[in-house]
Amino acid sequence: MNQCRQTKINQGFSLIVDDSGHRKSGNFTEVVGRQYIGEIGKTENGVVAVTTHLYDGIKSLPLDIELYQKADSLPKGNADPEFKKKPEIAIDLIDQSLARGYRPGIVLIDAGYGNNASFLQEVEKRKLKYIGGIAKNRKVIIQKKGDGKEEIRVDNLAKTLPKEAFSKIQLQLEKPRTVWVATREIELSKYTGKRVVAIVMNAATSDEASEIDYLMSNVELSTATGEWVVKTYSQRNWVEVFYREALMMVRAKRISSQR
Repeated sequence: MNQCRQTKINQGFSLIVDDSGHRKSGNFTEVVGRQYIGEIGKTENGVVAVTTHLYDGIKSLPLDIELYQKADSLPKGNADPEFKKKPEIAIDLIDQSLARGYRPGIVLIDAGYGNNASFLQEVEKRKLKYIGGIAKNRKVIIQKKGDGKEEIRVDNLAKTLPKEAFSKIQLQLEKPRTVWVATREIELSKYTGKRVVAIVMNAATSDEASEIDYLMSNVELSTATGEWVVKTYSQRNWVEVFYREALMMVRAKRISSQR
């Protein structure tokens, strides 16, 4: 990729960690089994892979992929030396990128990884910055007036914030989307230092919102404004765009060859 001007990797790119599942009939392939399949949103027979993808503001390209093998498909289950959880696979793929000398400016992860403490600690050990989804019941520690602190769920934190804490932001995606975002500096138990939580809603107040997402980052608050967080995190959309366009090109080539 680095030998071609069109695919040469620029430093400071966004590294998107994702996993993708697809239905597959039969059981002759080792990695096929009943598991959660993201494309249909439920457990089905299929195959799951963990991937890394880059976006540098100009191009969107896949980097690495590794199939996930369920423990119950291995001779010794969880104790089998070949068994790796998805977050462990993701760290291996990140390390492959670092080993090539490609150091991302930000790692973008969904809640499946953002809720995994071990994964986040491994990312931070590598001195990488990230933005990740977190569950609504994730507990964070906030500073209260004076010297007091309080541990609170992020969904309950969202309800305590006044309307003026949220900024209206227009996301220029394939379908433009308007969101309201508030950020708050927080701490986590068993972690050192501070993090930033962003509460992203599709309405001006939590009572009106039908969709609320919670994001967390180890980027300092002065940089991690609401606008920066949501616009940077929205780059994850480029994974879907790339594969959709690639599929369209394959289909077009197939039709052309049949003429």
